[in-house]
Amino acid sequence: MRLILLGPPGSGKGTQAQRLVQRYGIVQLSTGEMLRAAVAAETPVGLKAKDLMANGQLVPDDVVVGIISDRIDQPDAAKGFVLDGFPRTVPQAEALDELLKKKHLRLDAVVELRVNESALLQRVETRVAEMLARGEEVRVDDTPEVLAKRLAAYRSQTEPLIHYYSERRKLATVDGMMTIEQVTREVNRILSAVGALEPKVATARKAKARKTARPAAKKVAKTSKKAVKTARKAAKSASRGAKTAGNKKAARKAVSAARGRGGASAQKTVRKAAKKVTKKRAKR
Repeated sequence: MRLILLGPPGSGKGTQAQRLVQRYGIVQLSTGEMLRAAVAAETPVGLKAKDLMANGQLVPDDVVVGIISDRIDQPDAAKGFVLDGFPRTVPQAEALDELLKKKHLRLDAVVELRVNESALLQRVETRVAEMLARGEEVRVDDTPEVLAKRLAAYRSQTEPLIHYYSERRKLATVDGMMTIEQVTREVNRILSAVGALEPKVATARKAKARKTARPAAKKVAKTSKKAVKTARKAAKSASRGAKTAGNKKAARKAVSAARGRGGASAQKTVRKAAKKVTKKRAKR
């Protein structure tokens, strides 16, 4: 599974990304974390990014895409990934498309968490007021003013991606103002509709069902074998009874007795035996 989560700051992308990681066994790709990891690992792309950041420059798209490329190639990303915070612009989306094409990978879905910006600002204002009332220090980047700037940047840079992915029929929109659980259910429904990988939970259940089915199948086979054995015994008994009685009436009684002992298979065998005895008597 390979998907992108889109949404403004405070829309809950991080929370939903973590839930997807736990449920589907995929990895979360955060550009910030990947950059730091690449720099720490001193990969060729990481060293390039390190030099740029040391000089106070922004890391260009080609370097970021290079880091994503390296990360996708790691074993833990084999089951798939969720991109949170990338792409932020249409050129980045185009570069990502080209990268996936080269790797012969397909993007399954782009899920947009749509929220009410005024409600987000109100949430931050309430949180800040509560923190101040408790005498707690408010983070500089956790204020209504900073959030307003980040929302404006999202509208100008990232919102065009909604049209970009909508044209490519990859976009699905979810009401981000619902509860966390409701958003999770809707995201999972979308992923199921596009044929994403089954969750680990469902896979485990199927494995358990197969494990449980094996003993049941063995039991059925054993019971069937026993029934066949019983049917054969019933057939022999019926044949002997028919020979002793020497007439059709006795054969019918034997068939009737065999019904309760051997089932349908026994009945069929008994009828054959009775018919055989009747033919012998006719010849005499």
